[in-house]
Amino acid sequence: MTSTPRIIIHLLIVNIIFFVGTQFSSEISNDVLSLHYFENEKFIVSQIFTHIFMHGNEVHIAFNMLALWMFGSTLVNVWGNNKFLFFYFSCGVGAALVQLTAYYLNIQSVTSDLLSFGLTSQDVNNILLSGRYYDQSILDYISEKRLASMYLDYNAVVVGASGAIYGVIVAFAFLFPNSKLMLLFPPIPIKAKFLVPLLIVGDIFFGFTSASIGPIAHFAHLGGALTGFIMMWYWKRNQFNNRRWN
Repeated sequence: MTSTPRIIIHLLIVNIIFFVGTQFSSEISNDVLSLHYFENEKFIVSQIFTHIFMHGNEVHIAFNMLALWMFGSTLVNVWGNNKFLFFYFSCGVGAALVQLTAYYLNIQSVTSDLLSFGLTSQDVNNILLSGRYYDQSILDYISEKRLASMYLDYNAVVVGASGAIYGVIVAFAFLFPNSKLMLLFPPIPIKAKFLVPLLIVGDIFFGFTSASIGPIAHFAHLGGALTGFIMMWYWKRNQFNNRRWN
């Protein structure tokens, strides 16, 4: 860690402090700092930033902080502190916005069908809040799975630096495409320029299907990666990629 840039150490410490601190207050963790759907009464604009420091469990924060240390340290050495922080938080915000957009599109799609079925706006609100307050005849028109997805998206709680980390990995692949990275499962080396598309394809697949291996915000990953790609493309086009902001 002696060769790790100080700003990376600071980010690691802040994330750990947030993680440990929120273990003693689930209300602050879930209701104030974590990201909620923007039409939910628990939504606060600041959550677009604070959710980046929140993590669900020890494994979640361990993997994210390991990736931040591995890839972020290299980027800081190339870019300097300020440029890295700007990029990191931009990707985190981009991840949040894409995830919220995905929630919005799904909720609006189901809501439109419910209103076409004859329900009122109040009926829809009751389903959003309770998840079960509806006439069983609705299931002949709209699947229970779609109703559940609308309820879950409206009441979702998004945490983690994963979106920002995805942007960092994209930037690393942009700058060092032929660097070989060792996968954990399976333990084989793969070039960065091949790893990033593999990760993105996986999130696209899991994001648009029900085959997800857990409660993972796949569209946040995609949002962070997309934001990172756009920024790197713009910087490369304008020859900003290797300029430092100290």
